[in-house]
Amino acid sequence: MKYYTGIGSRETPDDVMIKMTEIAKKLSRLSYTLRSGAADGADTAFEDGAGSNKQIFLPWNNFNKRTEGIIPEFNEEMVRKYHTKPDYLTVGGWLLMSRNTNQVLGPNFDDPVEFVLCWTKDGKASGGTGQALRIAKDYNIPVFNFYYGYKDFAEYMIRNIMMDK
Repeated sequence: MKYYTGIGSRETPDDVMIKMTEIAKKLSRLSYTLRSGAADGADTAFEDGAGSNKQIFLPWNNFNKRTEGIIPEFNEEMVRKYHTKPDYLTVGGWLLMSRNTNQVLGPNFDDPVEFVLCWTKDGKASGGTGQALRIAKDYNIPVFNFYYGYKDFAEYMIRNIMMDK
């Protein structure tokens, strides 16, 4: 299986979310499976395009009124390792940050994604998305932040598709 993470800010601009949905549709046709977290904004845009090729991780049942998805086992160690200020998190924040680990490393933390697609409002590893981006960096997983456009991701896909043939 080929997996990617599609995440980002709840404040992702509409034009970027439209592009995320288009990209998710194309990746689905290329047999990629989305990993995301059911948040408003970027997560939902990717999910809208992924069709049935998706693994959606929920921090708790009924998150964003969602009952279908994977509620992963809580992992305090990963939250502490990658969050910049874990002791300031609320209970909900801990659960959200733990679920972000699964978006990048899979249900059992042993199946990393090929790449991460995202949009952050400052182009950096900020907000809740930042947790996933720090994990990806530590695992040498390429991150394509659409804050900077789509060119780098397009070039990455062209290189990898050409190598497969």
